[in-house]
Parts: sequence; C-alpha cells; structure tokens
Amino acid sequence: MAAHPSRSAADWFNLAFTLESASRLPEAEAAFRRALEIDEKLDRARYGLGLTLIQQGRYDDAVAALKRNTELQPMSPYGWYQLARVHIDRQQPDEARKIIRHLKGFEPKVAAQLERETGLAA
Repeated sequence: MAAHPSRSAADWFNLAFTLESASRLPEAEAAFRRALEIDEKLDRARYGLGLTLIQQGRYDDAVAALKRNTELQPMSPYGWYQLARVHIDRQQPDEARKIIRHLKGFEPKVAAQLERETGLAA
C-alpha cells in the first residue's frame, strides 16, 4: 500500500484559495489555518485567512490575521488596505486614518483610494 505524501503549506494554501473562491468559507478558513500550522510565516495564507474571516463577518479575528500579514509583509499595501476597511466596518475611523497616513509614506495611490472610498482624510 502506497503512502500519500504529506501536504505542504503551499498545497493547503492553494486548496484554501480554491475553496474561498467557491464561497466555501468555513472549509477555506480551515485550510488556511492548516497552511499556517505548517508555515506560520506564509503571509499569503494570513491574508487569505483575513479575507475569509471578513466575508464571515468575523472582524475581530480578521484584524488579528491582517495585522500579522502586515508584520510579515510591511511594504505590501494589500493587507493594510483590508485592515483599514475592517476598521471602518468596526466603526473605528481613527484606526483607519492611522493606516491611511502610514500608506501615504510608501503607497500614496492606495492611501488616496482609501480616502476616496471612506471619506476619511488622514
């Protein structure tokens, strides 16, 4: 009997991404978390987990995932953008403004987009 190879973090990430795309959110969340158990520094999985949690309305959990994503990828605007949007959804405009100010330092176009979308000036 042949043994199945163990799945890598990338395998779990790919499965999670596919599940998330199919709106199978609880299963996607579990697969993202499995990827992170194998490689806690897989920033793409942290970001995907954050998006999946947002779609489930679990904003507190999404903030934790996205904050970790921004620690792992501080110069990527994607996690910062989503984190600002979650702060808006949580009625925390001051936190969103802080992110907009931060983004102005290295991604001014994304900062301007957030200002337009939210009506917030940093």
